[in-house]
Amino acid sequence: MIKVFIFGQKAKGEDITHIKSLLYHLKLNQFEVCIYKEYLDQLPIEISKTHQHSWSTYQDIVDGKPTFVITLGGDGTILQAITFIRNSNIPILGINLGRLGFLASIDKTIIPDAVYQLVNGSYTIEERSLISLESNFSLFGEINFALNDFTILKRDNSSMITIHTYVNGDFLNSYWADGIIVSTPTGSTGYSLSCGGPIIFPDVASLVITPVAPHNLNVRPIVIPDHSILSFEVEGRTENFLCTLDSRKETISSEHQLAIKKADFKIRLAQLHPVSFLRTIHEKLNWGLDQRN
Repeated sequence: MIKVFIFGQKAKGEDITHIKSLLYHLKLNQFEVCIYKEYLDQLPIEISKTHQHSWSTYQDIVDGKPTFVITLGGDGTILQAITFIRNSNIPILGINLGRLGFLASIDKTIIPDAVYQLVNGSYTIEERSLISLESNFSLFGEINFALNDFTILKRDNSSMITIHTYVNGDFLNSYWADGIIVSTPTGSTGYSLSCGGPIIFPDVASLVITPVAPHNLNVRPIVIPDHSILSFEVEGRTENFLCTLDSRKETISSEHQLAIKKADFKIRLAQLHPVSFLRTIHEKLNWGLDQRN
């Protein structure tokens, strides 16, 4: 029997039909289903009555050993799910109930086919690298890692900040900017891309450093090997700055010394056939389409 844990953040009214469809087809194919407790509590009573098995923590995933974690939402839902999955090595299958979806690549309209492919093993597993943060002061607790990106940003309407950046202890640059992004290949299609960074294929062993609104126009994104260790010192006219890992944020000061390196574990994404990175790029960015017609 295939066991799946289902994770979602907010159950919207327009999504209930698709959620019911997923649960119906999982039951039809004799899947064992366990739903994230906070998400289950948002679902209609007829669902919660028939699906009383729930989970809540990283330890539940370790103990439960599901075959897959199925996420319902967009890419942000997958990023949140990773904070529970961590190094458990459980594959994630992302069903896209949102808009863009580079990670959550399965459209909600093909849920029956998606379940059929899971039953028949018509999928591949992609491994995605993460980055982890070290600091002289405690930040982010046990979830000091990110699949997409790490950023240092100015706060609110304050003036630009200076970020002194080092690669393996050697000075790289001082960025006078609104901030800086360190992106994984997976995160290269996110915030980094919107700030002019390159698109990196997921299996390229690299990190991307992308400045946010740099003061010097000759400063451009740079790609470095992912075995590098990046360290940062921040200064500015204000006392506090923002530091983020994916969608999570902390406040830091100039007293913080930060270092980013490749995490010692990977996240596994289940991709259905014929989904591929190039196919996703074509669909999401409209590459190959003549926009003149």
